[in-house]
This record gives sequence, C-alpha cells and structure tokens, in this order.
Amino acid sequence: MVSSQVQRRSSRPATCFRATSNVVLVRSRIRKLMAWSKTHQGRKLIRFTSVSVISTVVSVLVIAFVYGLKIIKGEVEATVFGNLVAAFPSYRLNRQWTWGKTGRSHVLKELLPFATMTALGIGFSILGASFARHLVHAHRWDHLLNTGVVVAANLVSFAIFWVLKLIVFNRIFHVDEVAEIDEHLQREELPPAQPSPT
Repeated sequence: MVSSQVQRRSSRPATCFRATSNVVLVRSRIRKLMAWSKTHQGRKLIRFTSVSVISTVVSVLVIAFVYGLKIIKGEVEATVFGNLVAAFPSYRLNRQWTWGKTGRSHVLKELLPFATMTALGIGFSILGASFARHLVHAHRWDHLLNTGVVVAANLVSFAIFWVLKLIVFNRIFHVDEVAEIDEHLQREELPPAQPSPT
C-alpha cells in the first residue's frame, strides 16, 4: 500500500511537467502564428479567408432566401444564382483588399481567370446541389429542412474548393515588383491622417 502511494506521488510531477511543457509549446506556436499574421503573406491569407467568409455568407443568405421562399424552386438553380451573386463582392474585395490592386481590371490576366475559377466553383457546388436534390426528393422532408440541406451542400462544396482558389488567386493577382509590395505595406502601416487645425 505504501509503495502504491509512492508511485502515485512520483508520477504526478511527470504529469505536471508534461502539462506545463504542452502549455509552453502552445504559447510558442500562438506567438509564431501572431508574428506570421503580421507579415505580408499572413495578412494576405487572413484577408483572403475573410473575403471567402463574406462571399460564403452572401451565397448562403441568397440561396436560403430564394430557395426558402420558393422564388427559385430548383435546388441547383438556387445554388447557381446564390453563387453568381456572391462572385461580385468576392472579386472586388479580393482584388482591392487582399491583393492591393487598384485601377482597371485586366481582362485576360484577372477577369478571365477569376471567371473561370468562379465557374469551376459553381460547377463544384452544382455537384453538392445535385446531391442535395437527390436527398430532398428521396426523403420528402419539410421545406425548411430541405433548405438547410441545400445550404449545407453549398457550404461543404465551398469548403472543399477553397484551397484551390487560394492557390490560383495568389497567382492571378500576384504583384511582381518589390516596390509595389513595399508601397502597399507602407500604405497599410501609415496611421490615419489627422485633420489639420484651422
């Protein structure tokens, strides 16, 4: 009995040491992640992710609205419409905020690749919507549940397609010149302009 108490006591410091080292490791990784998020690449990924969230919310709301209220009765048609509507804010926000591009869009280098990726994304979401249509028609659920299935299928499709979009958009909107990157970073780091006293 005494030996079992000694064993329990001797194992506690090892467990405490492991827990403490895990906390230290997590803190270290969080610090590295925070430092990385302040780099140009980190900011770009955070912005791209934010734009993806915004465009996904737009598409989900539009799909839920037009399909839920039976404005568009087909699952696939509602999904296509919702994703087309979400493409407009996605393009603008990605081009201007994520990659810092201003001025007129280049048709062959920016618009065409973006439209191609959007069409591929919509095509991918059509697969999800087709699966949702199969579930909806096979089970004859309530329309509210059907709407949830269609929206969920769109979300899953977007989540799977997101990584490919990141890779391709990074190449589309890539800024070649180091001076342009420096200028973009300097604009981000400048404090807001103070109004001059009159």
